[in-house]
Amino acid sequence: MRDGFEEAAVEPRRPKLTYPFETAPETGSGQAVEVAPGVLWLRQPLGGSLGFINVWAIEDGDGWALVDTGVQTKETSQAWRVAFAEALGGRPVTRMICTHLHPDHVGLAGWISRKFDCRLWMTRLEYFQCRMLVADTGREAPEDGVRFFRAAGWDDEAIDAYKARFGGFGKAIYPLPDSYRRISDGEAFAIGGRTWWVVTGQGHSPDHACLHCPELGVLISGDQVLPRISSNVSVFPTEPDADPLTDWITSLAKVKAAAPDTVLVLPAHNDPFRGLHARIDHLISGHERGLGRLARKLAEPRRAVEVFGALFARPIGPELLGMATGEALAHLNCLIGRGLAVRETDAAGVAWYRAVAEGAPETSV
Repeated sequence: MRDGFEEAAVEPRRPKLTYPFETAPETGSGQAVEVAPGVLWLRQPLGGSLGFINVWAIEDGDGWALVDTGVQTKETSQAWRVAFAEALGGRPVTRMICTHLHPDHVGLAGWISRKFDCRLWMTRLEYFQCRMLVADTGREAPEDGVRFFRAAGWDDEAIDAYKARFGGFGKAIYPLPDSYRRISDGEAFAIGGRTWWVVTGQGHSPDHACLHCPELGVLISGDQVLPRISSNVSVFPTEPDADPLTDWITSLAKVKAAAPDTVLVLPAHNDPFRGLHARIDHLISGHERGLGRLARKLAEPRRAVEVFGALFARPIGPELLGMATGEALAHLNCLIGRGLAVRETDAAGVAWYRAVAEGAPETSV
């Protein structure tokens, strides 16, 4: 799943961020904008409302280290061929770094790493979970997944659509290489003679990596911090009792502590910006306000599909149902973890959520 939800209605005014670049590279054109010495900004095409993903090239000796790739499509592959020849001047790729496992970030990593005989760099959880999800390609939808979405309140039509879509993750990803170079939280390594630090976060994906270069005053934030949209934080059928929202909020605070407010933030979507700490504070407070609205909504028992209005500004149609359900469950599980809600499952296997008084000794079933 990717990001893409606007923040919910009735939000206070967003913090005033600054966007230092008047011109962005044209999507898929092979053009690049230098955002810091030896750091290039490119845009690759992406379907849907987002339209593009930002990818980054960092000068690395005689070549370039790349960060993220775009999805596996003929259009994106061709855009990279043009970029290799023009923006990157025909110099080789020395390493392929991916912030996390989502197809818009890792989709062409296998192709690029093989083309240049270079190593893929990822965190361990991202690499192995990506391979696991790719292995589902062509499988029938598991019964655990059907039960999961029925419990959330999906009807037969939605369940049939889930079954038809299941196993499509790997279609957007060129086969990953069979070996990789693990990166870890707190690790420092050199690219082009400058030190870059790894700051990982959880919630949006298993172990998302941001890259911070204090010398350049730059933070490549991937999907961890975006200036205008809120990254999707979801519960999935593989771990129905997970609490990714608590992980997400904790990770945002961790990024804030790791990088100063003065950094230039290079996000995967929207434009590079300054104002990291204010944006993180706004993202955290936005989720806290959403949790408050949700708790009030649960004065009467509700299914997951009945709480979307407390969390999302836009109407939720069939194309967004999966993402909205996952995010609603993330907020519901967070309330359960805080002792503010309880889940009760009826004879039909449907889960109903209701608020409890703070500190009340009730448990989910």
